[in-house]
Amino acid sequence: MIQNDKKKNIFNKTASILKNEGVIMLGVKGLLKLQKIQQKHSHKISRKKRFISLVDEQSVKDADWSNTPYKGTKHKAKQPYVINWVMSPPREGGGHQNIFRFIEILDKAGHVNNVYIYSTEDDLTIDQARENVSHYCKASNLSFFRYKLNQTVNSDIIFATGWETAYIVFNEKTKARKMYFVQDFEPYFYPIGTNYTLAENTYKFGFYGITAGGWLDKKLSDEYGMECSHYDFGADPKKYLLKNMKKRKEVFFYARPVTERRGFDLGVMALEIFHKKMPDYVINFAGWDVSDWGVPFPYINHKTLKLHELSEVYNKSAAALVISLTNMSLLPLELLSCGTIPVVNDAPNNRLVSDNPYIAYTDPSPEALADKLVEIVKKADLPTYAEKAAKSVASDGWEVAGQKFIKIIEKELS
Repeated sequence: MIQNDKKKNIFNKTASILKNEGVIMLGVKGLLKLQKIQQKHSHKISRKKRFISLVDEQSVKDADWSNTPYKGTKHKAKQPYVINWVMSPPREGGGHQNIFRFIEILDKAGHVNNVYIYSTEDDLTIDQARENVSHYCKASNLSFFRYKLNQTVNSDIIFATGWETAYIVFNEKTKARKMYFVQDFEPYFYPIGTNYTLAENTYKFGFYGITAGGWLDKKLSDEYGMECSHYDFGADPKKYLLKNMKKRKEVFFYARPVTERRGFDLGVMALEIFHKKMPDYVINFAGWDVSDWGVPFPYINHKTLKLHELSEVYNKSAAALVISLTNMSLLPLELLSCGTIPVVNDAPNNRLVSDNPYIAYTDPSPEALADKLVEIVKKADLPTYAEKAAKSVASDGWEVAGQKFIKIIEKELS
């Protein structure tokens, strides 16, 4: 019936044009209609999807790791070392801040660092990158460049810092020792598919890995035969320290809805249960602006805080919910330094990074997470317990990790 009505409408419209405007105008309008259809079809063709990823297609095809894997050999180099880093455009994220933490450590030891920015989608300028980094890294002998194939300065080491940059480093023709700074198991960032596989393949390239914590070290060596060393996490005692010894009536949630591995929805469910049991506690969210998310209980939306602002919020909070579904977050030790007891989902990816007895591990279910938060805030001796927790974090911050990092590099270049 609908089809018949459509045909009838077309017939009536054609008859009307023919009667009122003549045969020529009918032909003109017919041609215009045909042209519009062709243009629409042409537009659809031009919009056909192509390979879209953090790494460009040609770099993937050029990296023939299966037939010609990288075979790095240790070689002697004179200090100070020149170290090149290939990375995504640096902004305020924790991953970049951690990379530049070690760049600053190397800089203080007298070594030279060069950063090469690579991206298929981000046009951050060199000046913008330098400005972003200046907020958290004070290295003096540090240069920034846009990456161009085989145009890096001569160096002793070239680091890949994310799975997409591993393809770039693999293809780079250089005598420098190729190494991989691994902060997470990045295939988990994707559903099973092309990007998952491309990320996973990078652990088979033959690079020597320096990993964030023991879980990654064990996983990459056991499952991929990758030679690795790891550093242990620390907390900056200048930024994170215990200031509030009073009874606290607030809790904290590391809220990152845009980062699936931080379990935002799981955390919200747990906190909804917690709020029903402990409605007089203030709930603080920080990590992202969650204004657009429906949260079924009252909370304070701190959005993305500066590093120097975090300690104040931590010191108000008796406990914190930090969900880490891949490699452990840096937050638990930073929270402990402020006397805040972190509740963390119990799993090898977390325990193998830190077995600190004051981290409250529990099952990753809403009820279990909520119950653990309640258990902590109800502790009769919580201020004393919080003080002990703060003292459990090494006061040397990242110094031990930094020295280990330098020793690994020296071993590879001596």
